[in-house]
Amino acid sequence: MQKVSPVLRILGIDPGLRSTGFGIIEKKANALTYIASGCVKTDAALSLPQRIKTLLDGIGEVVATYQPQQAAVEIIFVNVNPQSTLLLGQARGAAISALVLANLSVAEYTALQVKQAVVGHGKAAKEQVQQMVMRLLNLSGVPSADAADALACAIAHAHGGQGMGALATAGRRVRGGRML
Repeated sequence: MQKVSPVLRILGIDPGLRSTGFGIIEKKANALTYIASGCVKTDAALSLPQRIKTLLDGIGEVVATYQPQQAAVEIIFVNVNPQSTLLLGQARGAAISALVLANLSVAEYTALQVKQAVVGHGKAAKEQVQQMVMRLLNLSGVPSADAADALACAIAHAHGGQGMGALATAGRRVRGGRML
């Protein structure tokens, strides 16, 4: 009797205060299938708390609609502008809150880890990530940058990563999100 591989639905999130990208894929054995992607956008005219609520509600709606089993979120990098970094961190917090409120396990990946998993090197340009996501998921068109980053995060998770906290690092060091 042949063993049937379970299907795993993964939600990837690329946090941003103006636009938070999301991407949903399914993994069955080694095959990845595109389900959906898009962005949760906030109105810059709204107050910060209202924008955070928009992100929380929007991601909650994505989770309710597509019923992922696991989630992967990109870790933010420290920007030159501390105010931008703080705002991005708050958007990321809203995204993670929406995921944990839905009882999803959340894995976290640096941009370097995501790019290495999808493109093969951590210094890839956004356009390279978009092209590889399109190829890996057999998409008919190039996804937006935010959606592509979110899909890339889900792909990195599907390729065996379980986030920063669960990487097999026996005998290795991690620096800047890369195993040495």
